[in-house]
Amino acid sequence: MLGRDIRVVTGAWYPLIRFRCRTQPSVWLSCEAWDQGLSASLATGVESLGPQVKGAFVLLADQPLLDAEALRAMGQAARQVPDQPIAADYGGRAGVPAYLPRWLWPEVLALEGDRGAGRLLTEVGATQVPVEGVHDDVDTLADWRRVRARISQTAPTTRRYRR
Repeated sequence: MLGRDIRVVTGAWYPLIRFRCRTQPSVWLSCEAWDQGLSASLATGVESLGPQVKGAFVLLADQPLLDAEALRAMGQAARQVPDQPIAADYGGRAGVPAYLPRWLWPEVLALEGDRGAGRLLTEVGATQVPVEGVHDDVDTLADWRRVRARISQTAPTTRRYRR
């Protein structure tokens, strides 16, 4: 879909997250400065990539309902135009999931605090695409219960056995 090299950046609760993860990524990355916010996690991920990499996709684990077709389309677009940033459209604002081309990495690494690359992506004119599921993120226990209920209603196993 987006690539074979999947890196997961974790901070707090790293051992538990790794243990509870059913599918293992290519690489686990521990962000020692996780308490400094999203910018530290982004830097950890970007800094782990080699010189041959043209760009990186950024997805957040708290958005489990992202539309797979939209992600596939983002992947195709990035392969066709690898120098163009691509981001989910949040009503005119850019956000994750997003594709960050290599030329943008110095500015991503300069971010500070608990902010991601959304504002930066908007400023550089990232192509914004609709991605269903971006607003279904999990920040609270109530969010998790709502999202879990939706997953149980739409999972392939559930659809197969529903009458």
